[in-house]
Amino acid sequence: MTEVTGEWLTRPQTQAVMSMLTRAGYEAYLVGGCVRNALLGAPVDDIDICTNARPDVVMTLATDAGMKPIPTGIDHGTITVVTKGIPHEITTYRADVETDGRHAVVRFSNLMEEDARRRDFTMNALYADQTGQVHDPVGGLPDLAARRVRYIDDPATRIREDYLRILRFFRFNAWYGDPAGGFDADALDGIARNLDGISSLSRERVGSEIAKLVRAPDPAPAIAAMDHTGALAACLPGAVARGLPVLIHLEQSHTIAPDPLRRLAGMGYFDGAALRLPKTDQRRLTTYQTLMGSAEGAAELGYRHGYDIARDVLLLRSAQFEQPLAADALPEAQRGARAVFPVAASDLMPALQGKALGDRLRALEDKWVQSGFALTKDQLLG
Repeated sequence: MTEVTGEWLTRPQTQAVMSMLTRAGYEAYLVGGCVRNALLGAPVDDIDICTNARPDVVMTLATDAGMKPIPTGIDHGTITVVTKGIPHEITTYRADVETDGRHAVVRFSNLMEEDARRRDFTMNALYADQTGQVHDPVGGLPDLAARRVRYIDDPATRIREDYLRILRFFRFNAWYGDPAGGFDADALDGIARNLDGISSLSRERVGSEIAKLVRAPDPAPAIAAMDHTGALAACLPGAVARGLPVLIHLEQSHTIAPDPLRRLAGMGYFDGAALRLPKTDQRRLTTYQTLMGSAEGAAELGYRHGYDIARDVLLLRSAQFEQPLAADALPEAQRGARAVFPVAASDLMPALQGKALGDRLRALEDKWVQSGFALTKDQLLG
């Protein structure tokens, strides 16, 4: 029998929440990401619990146990129970009554098996009891062991219940799949036949899912599969998968952490507004787009835009032309970022004022930059 272990499971707060339900005669199972990640040896962050207790019962039991219940999604069966500062999301078993690709009408259920059948992937339908013993109603354990992302039952049916599951398929492959094992053929077929559903999703949901996908250590195989099915064009019109593997290789070669915006730019996608990204992210994408085509060298990029932007632009340029990064590129960007222009406005006053002062300062600064930051203050003013 498979078991999960870990501090996240044995800590008193989580055990107390589970006992709150089981002592009252109800079922209580940890489910989803916490079980999946524990089995993979990955960090466990959020604790999700499912039960046959109805939401009003969970509220009452938590209050009586001195815990804090918060009706975060009570209409859909979810109560967040906080004990000693640790939140636990408790959701009543559910079964879908009606779906439209974005929202579902559900009914509460008494059966774990029904709850499992409405989930997306087999690896996300693993349940663990209070002792860590794993229950696998849909055959997720073999898939997890093989790092195989597979929809539960018919892929097209799962997709039509929520079209975001198309993007989730690629995201889960990027994080948990085995690229050497390829992608589930039935899933790819179901995705290709349901691409029209992507247009029904809010751009916020699409943007959030894409950001999670491209944060993976190496999302290139998943992005290539997206491109092959047509899902990439449906989500990110104009994006191309070809340059991404080169960018990721450069990041890894220089020990540079993944960045979702840099990777979007590496796919030639700059429309942050279409993904409803924050204004700061939209501006950064625009900056990448502008500087990738500029003539500014590494040192000038570092001086004018700071090291982080300079580094990213240098990586993007190299990936764009499928060339290695010059050995001195990043040191030059660092040198430029540290450079300090030696002339101040006060050095030109009172002889110059207003626009004339600004124009002269910019001209001297450009001259200084073109000298490789070598000209001194006296040389510039002489």
